[in-house]
This record gives sequence, structure tokens and C-alpha cells, in this order.
Amino acid sequence: MDQELILAVCMGVGAALYSSVGHGGASAYLALMALFGVAPATMKPTALVLNLLVASLGALRYLRAGLFRWRTLWPFLLGAMPFAFLGGALKLPGEWYRPLVGLVLLFSAARLLWPREIRALRETRDPPIPLAILIGAGIGFLSGLTGTGGGIFLSPLLLFMAWSAPKPTSGVAAVFILANSAAGLLGNLSSTGELPDALPLYAGSVLVGALVGTTLGIRLPAPLVLKSLGLVLVVAGTKLLGLF
Repeated sequence: MDQELILAVCMGVGAALYSSVGHGGASAYLALMALFGVAPATMKPTALVLNLLVASLGALRYLRAGLFRWRTLWPFLLGAMPFAFLGGALKLPGEWYRPLVGLVLLFSAARLLWPREIRALRETRDPPIPLAILIGAGIGFLSGLTGTGGGIFLSPLLLFMAWSAPKPTSGVAAVFILANSAAGLLGNLSSTGELPDALPLYAGSVLVGALVGTTLGIRLPAPLVLKSLGLVLVVAGTKLLGLF
């Protein structure tokens, strides 16, 4: 019980940090569960359920704040949802799952720590529809397969390609993650049998964290938060890959 409580508190902190930039926090939950020795079969559905909760709250709050643009979102979503469903229906063995998630986390960390100037601070343009659909399909499949919402890939892409300004990117990411996580979970409803008994504890913690995080995200910039998350993901990703 002590370990579950500590994990819940850590998840709440992760939810606060991630939701401040419109993310559901799945990669943080996966990292924390890996560090706490949670079984791989439990990690994926738990991360998706918690992602759904945080992304729902985030989508609602960012939409109400006017930080959202449908034209930016829909091509990515069109490609992502069917492939998130397909990826969610696949179940990888533990010896494949942990390295794959480790690589996902390290990739996420690299994007968060990326030193390149954000072009979207100067100007933005709409993403080309065919390219956005294709990219969305790839992000959707990977997110369904690994139990992440895909926002950790979408947000940096939107910013670096100047397809969205920083603040609306948070709203776009929140709605994308909500839809993607739902599709991934529907793709493998049987996986919900692996949900832990402590799920209500985790859920309450991440909702409190998301309430704090979305408030900060609407009102404050978050560059230091992103760099802190990047360092956390480096530690977790290298652990999953067995590098220490």
C-alpha cells in the first residue's frame, strides 16, 4: 500500500507537469510504473485509462479557454484513430514491449530537450492535409501499440513545423490524446482485465494533478517544465532498455 500511495503521488505530479502543455501523461505513467516494477501487461491499459481522464479534463479546459483550432487537428486525427485502434489490438511480449517503450520515452525526451528555436513563435501555417493524415496514422499506431496518447510526438511536430502556435498546440494535443487513447483502449478491451486494484487511487491523484497543471498551462509558459520532463524520461527510458 505504501508503494501504491507513493506511485499515485508521483503520477499526480506527472499529470500536473504533462497537462500544463496539453498532454495526458501516459509516457510519465509508463516511466513511473516501470521504475516501480509494475508488470508490462498492467502498464499499457493503466496508462491509457489515466490518459483518458487527464486528457478529458485538459480538452475541456483548453477548449473553454479558446486554445484550440479544429483545422490543425482533424487531418492528424483522421489518420490516427483507426491505427490507434489497430495498435491497441496488438499485444507485444514483455521482452519486446519494455525496449519499445524505452525507445519511445527516449525519443520523447529528445523532443522535449530539443534546443532548436521554435518557429511557431514567429509564424504559423496550416499543415498539408495528405501529409498530416499520413503522420497521424504513424503516431496513432505507435500510441495504440505502446499505450501512449501520441501527444508527446504531435506537439513538438506542430511547433517545429510551425503548424500551430504554442498555446493552441496544448488544446489540439489534449483533444488528439483523448480520441487516440479511447481508440487504443477500444482496440483491446480485454486488456482492462489487467487494471490494478489501486486504479481509483491513481485516478484521483492524476485528476488533482491535471486540475493544477491545466491551470498553469493556461496562464503560464512551460519551457522549464518540458526540460524537467525530458530528464525524467531519459532516466526511465534508459532503465527500460537495461542500460543501468
